[in-house]
Amino acid sequence: MPKSWTDDAQAPEVLKDHAHLKDSFFYTIKRRLLGNPLNRHSLNHQRLSKRYGLGILSSDCISSSAYGSEQILIALLPAFGLAAFAILMPMTAIVLVILLIITLSYRDVINVYTKVGGAYIVSRDNFGPVVAQIAAVALMLDYIVTIAIQSAAGVAAIISTFPSLSPYKIPMILVVIVLLTYGNLRGVKEAGKAFALPTYFFVGCMFIVFSVGLYKQFNGTLIKLSVEQPGAIEIGQEQGLLTFAAIFILLRAFANGGSSLTGLEAISDGVALFKTPEHVNARRTLYIMSTLLGTLVLGVSWFAHKIHAVPYESGTPTVISQIAKAIMGDGTIGQIMFVMVQLATMLILFAGANTTYSAFPLLVNFVATDGYLPRQLTKRGHRLAFSNGILLLAGGGIFLVLITAGSVEHLVAFYALGVFTGFTLAGFGMTRHALRHKTGQWRAKVFINGLAGTISLLVVIIFSVVKFTQGAWLVLITAPILVMAFLRLRRQYTREQEALSVKRHQERATSIARHDVTILVDSVDIATVGAIRYARSLKPRNLTAVHFVIDDRRAEQIQKAWAKSDALDDVTLELIDCPDRRLANAALDYAIRMTEKPDVELTLLLPRRAYSGFLGRLLHDQTAEEIAAPISQLPRVVATIVPFDVARITSGATIELNHPREVRKVVKSTTPTPKTDAPVNIEPISHYAENVTKIGEIQWRKRAQVQGRVTSIKTAPRGAAPALQVEIWDETGGVSLQFLGRRDIAGLEVGSQMRAEGMVGEDEGSMVILNPSYELLV
Repeated sequence: MPKSWTDDAQAPEVLKDHAHLKDSFFYTIKRRLLGNPLNRHSLNHQRLSKRYGLGILSSDCISSSAYGSEQILIALLPAFGLAAFAILMPMTAIVLVILLIITLSYRDVINVYTKVGGAYIVSRDNFGPVVAQIAAVALMLDYIVTIAIQSAAGVAAIISTFPSLSPYKIPMILVVIVLLTYGNLRGVKEAGKAFALPTYFFVGCMFIVFSVGLYKQFNGTLIKLSVEQPGAIEIGQEQGLLTFAAIFILLRAFANGGSSLTGLEAISDGVALFKTPEHVNARRTLYIMSTLLGTLVLGVSWFAHKIHAVPYESGTPTVISQIAKAIMGDGTIGQIMFVMVQLATMLILFAGANTTYSAFPLLVNFVATDGYLPRQLTKRGHRLAFSNGILLLAGGGIFLVLITAGSVEHLVAFYALGVFTGFTLAGFGMTRHALRHKTGQWRAKVFINGLAGTISLLVVIIFSVVKFTQGAWLVLITAPILVMAFLRLRRQYTREQEALSVKRHQERATSIARHDVTILVDSVDIATVGAIRYARSLKPRNLTAVHFVIDDRRAEQIQKAWAKSDALDDVTLELIDCPDRRLANAALDYAIRMTEKPDVELTLLLPRRAYSGFLGRLLHDQTAEEIAAPISQLPRVVATIVPFDVARITSGATIELNHPREVRKVVKSTTPTPKTDAPVNIEPISHYAENVTKIGEIQWRKRAQVQGRVTSIKTAPRGAAPALQVEIWDETGGVSLQFLGRRDIAGLEVGSQMRAEGMVGEDEGSMVILNPSYELLV
């Protein structure tokens, strides 16, 4: 029997938490700014009803009604004068027809892709990953422009209410982007129900304005504004519609109006957020969203046409604010309602900007997972958000705001091109899907999706031509470059994966007949002694030290010091000439020579002395990495750097440790205990829950029932006797559960909650429960 089972043996203990390195200065700052890191097991998706889904996912789409009609007038008024107000309504009607067609197309997207859809997924599944990168680039540029244009338009709503803030326009936009970025880095989720409020607030305010406006229109009291206002855009002279210049301007106005349709893809991207049946609820929400958007765009255009609302050069006051002020009047109620409309407009524009912080990081996560963007974009950050994607989005938005001076008119030039490229690929992708599967009313689907793709492609062509000099050229040049960069990155990842993949002849690990170890020696010091000690632990067949001679006097000093050291007297020192002083070449030649026989594997150990930061780099060379890089390319040769921290010794510093979770004994007390950061256990649910013992209180050789979170699962290697070891923790400590004769437990995973009961035994000084009865908690 092992001594630990005798009466005089020291009793085993429960598992205690490990000490961790003290938080660095930068990590402390990050934790202060963003809060404590979230546990990855708290990552879940809140299911949305149609009511909340509409409010949360449609803010980007509905908010575009605040500036779509205004952008049409900006293009028409200088060219057609007051006739622009008559042209506005037919132009709006065309936009609404396109809205209907694209809505029907995205209805099919939702029906087919019932978890996550959108142009990227549709393109990838129907045209392959290469074409999908076009959609990825288009949507990425669209989201970056969205954060800039929504923030700029929201600030314009503020300045329309408080004109004195006009000089601070750019700083205000940047502050909005920074605050939204900060909030999302802290983990503000798309499903937060508070984000549903701005949508309903805006829709409610606009419907009140429209109702009062219709009442005044019917009783003849609706006023018409003067078009001659200081700061308003220039009103041109009326001209015919059939000249080349006039047709060009009409197409430009139509392209501007296309900005009203941005955000239609949001619901297809978030189908999985809805309650079951997800696709049915998402489809109905899409219908409601499109109806509301169409109503708002129609209402804004109709009242702008009736009151002759003229856009301003500076962007403020906005057309929507002029409509609200003209309809509600200058009375007390009118002033209150005007402020409410501006507040609602600002909130929905900022909420629309916020939705991009969910959509953009998720998109780049998909693209990076497919290998077309850096892997860093797939990692969740401190608060479980895709932090790198959020920062990339914010950086792009700030860049656009600065180069366009926060002008909504100039930002629109970058806008609809990406949006309609996504619509095009989604439409044609669903057309191909219908042709390939031919299920249900597939002919109708082919017609609708083909029409949506064709119309969207025409809009892309129109936009590319008429907006080319206003900024579309930048998108048309940037997009192909980005697509090629994505494909180039994917090829690089593919080459790396092929290099690391296990080939058939490498699948079976064979024993090495000879394993030799060589330490490259630059001086005889404690770092070299440490490397020799590590080399002995490898139990090599031959252990050799090599010094490449580039200075005869230094070589002689090393040889004498080696002979005097008792710690090194069993290791042969070999001096090898290096006349050209190229150490990497000399090491490479040595490694090739030593592994000429196919049954020899060589490990080269390179002691690396780590000095203080800048001064260390200035005073000492960094040759270990230079030698290791070419060596690692040789078969059967491993270059291992053995670090030694000289800076810690010279400074007298020691590694600082702290205990993030202190294991303590539970003392019964009548006073309430404060909350801790320990793992949160699920409330007991079984009939014997009252018998659960805190892990820190269990006793050796006594039966115990414990409950905790699974932190580790260890399975015996294949070929060995079946055994499963599960480690569970509560706030007082941890214990191992050993299941002999089995390799897995159905439903068990790291992070799940488990309750177990059995006799408490011992294994290497720690308490274990052998073959306990158990229950998985949900």
